[in-house]
Amino acid sequence: MSMIEFHNVEKYYGDFHALHNINLTIEAGETVVLIGPSGSGKSTLIRSINGLEQIREGQLIVNGQDLADPKTDINRIRKNVGMVFQHFNLYANKSVLENIMLAPRIVLHRKEDENKKIAMEMLDRVGLADQATKMPAQLSGGQKQRIAIARSLAMRPKCLLFDEPTSALDPEMVDDVLNIMKTIARDSSMTSLVVTHEMGFAREVANRVIFMADGRIVEDDSKDKFFNGEPTNERARQFLSKILH
Repeated sequence: MSMIEFHNVEKYYGDFHALHNINLTIEAGETVVLIGPSGSGKSTLIRSINGLEQIREGQLIVNGQDLADPKTDINRIRKNVGMVFQHFNLYANKSVLENIMLAPRIVLHRKEDENKKIAMEMLDRVGLADQATKMPAQLSGGQKQRIAIARSLAMRPKCLLFDEPTSALDPEMVDDVLNIMKTIARDSSMTSLVVTHEMGFAREVANRVIFMADGRIVEDDSKDKFFNGEPTNERARQFLSKILH
């Protein structure tokens, strides 16, 4: 079953053509990694999936709903599609536990006892159950990102989008976040789309690797073909050679 479908999608920022004729299908349960040079359209592509960026032309279907249809309720889409950003966007005036409980309380109207139970389960899943009463300012960057992941998981989404979630972290904090992402990727019920430069992560857990350049998808391969074979696109080959060596 398809979770996400792009059909001839075009996106502009003013006169700048950000996405060119994107055609892409992501099946439920897949882990897909997007790589490519800065400015290639990776973040724009995944931000369009939960309506943070609006497409100009084409059709974008998420969990059976067409985002180009003005009648589509974008908040209904976001109930099932979580997103983890480069920066953590935690509420500084709320505890870790309250940060995780807030969206399910407001959006899902989850009962308070159940909401707290699930929030603590998600904190335990990311290894931070002992930080529940702390405020965000008391946490490291890596801990904040793991809290942001727990917050997304607490909504029980069908799909998680990661927009370079380790790029703002100090190097020693990256592995803890990647390890959590690996456990999510191995969950066969979860669809994950990850923008990252972490090639080790891509090689270990991705089902597919998509290479973008200049707003276009120029390579879409299995991880084995992409890393162990040779991409057919010259730009992808050059990029891979620089990244790996």
